[in-house]
Amino acid sequence: MEYRNVTGHIYDIQGYAVHDGPGIRTTVYTKGCPLRCLWCHSPESQRHEFELGYLPIKCLGTELCKNACVDACPEGAISKNEPVQALDGSGLIQKISVDREKCTSCLKCTAVCISKALYSAGRDTTVDEVYERVIKDVGFFRNGGGITISGGEAMAQFEFTLNLAKRLKNDEIHICLDTTGFAPAEHYGEILPFVDLFLYDIKHMDSAMHRRLTGVPNELILSNARYIAEQGGALQIRVPVIPKLTDSDANLRATAEFCASLPREAVKLVQLLPYHKSGRMKYERLGWKYKLTNVEPPDEAVMLKVLEMFQSYGLNSQLH
Repeated sequence: MEYRNVTGHIYDIQGYAVHDGPGIRTTVYTKGCPLRCLWCHSPESQRHEFELGYLPIKCLGTELCKNACVDACPEGAISKNEPVQALDGSGLIQKISVDREKCTSCLKCTAVCISKALYSAGRDTTVDEVYERVIKDVGFFRNGGGITISGGEAMAQFEFTLNLAKRLKNDEIHICLDTTGFAPAEHYGEILPFVDLFLYDIKHMDSAMHRRLTGVPNELILSNARYIAEQGGALQIRVPVIPKLTDSDANLRATAEFCASLPREAVKLVQLLPYHKSGRMKYERLGWKYKLTNVEPPDEAVMLKVLEMFQSYGLNSQLH
């Protein structure tokens, strides 16, 4: 099977992933997404361009690095903070702060940061480089595991994602594609022969509300879900349950009805994803403001009720 060794932008590769499809998997996270979901737990995935991340807890102080990052920044965006006690209690150190209005993400500071407190959220790679990394994990893929290509939105880098899927299929590896569904239908048709399972998000059934919550309407997403199902693709549909945003009875019932309207053999599983807070700290690292500070995760009783609703439509459903 022919493929092209094209270049793509990724921000991470994680081994031993157990929430990105069946079995034990290795997940490749591509960078760039056309959606801007208010609850996004991976903000570093949204922009295609590389960004500066800063993890203050890893900063060892400018005394140790001799102001290397401060001097490296051509925009004067990095400055020294007031002295604080070192974590090991050895004395006072001066950590840094980043002026995000001045920062242009030139990333020159990351090259001199000895502790990697300053880092690039994203990097260039190629299909072959990713393959050489993930193939090392093939021993973990027995009993139904494999590779998941995720994002961001992996279909936003279609040539890279398509050729990576082809490269992996040469070794008969089980492939999941994690997608928002917001990409041209013909691209899904082209990649379908190389994908064993689509992890497919349906975030809201009302298009106007979908636009408010994610920045894009939902017509293309819903039509692509039906297209993939009718073309013989396998879907694991994932439904986020976000209090006050997606958790209304009307929306969840409409979502269940839509899932049940698809060819039954195509919908392998419907996963119900309760809102969680785990991504909030990532916004701080990028200097972004998190918008759902007052939203709390739904309790178990609520999720069990939603699960019962989806199961009442004859759907194979589970809580994530």
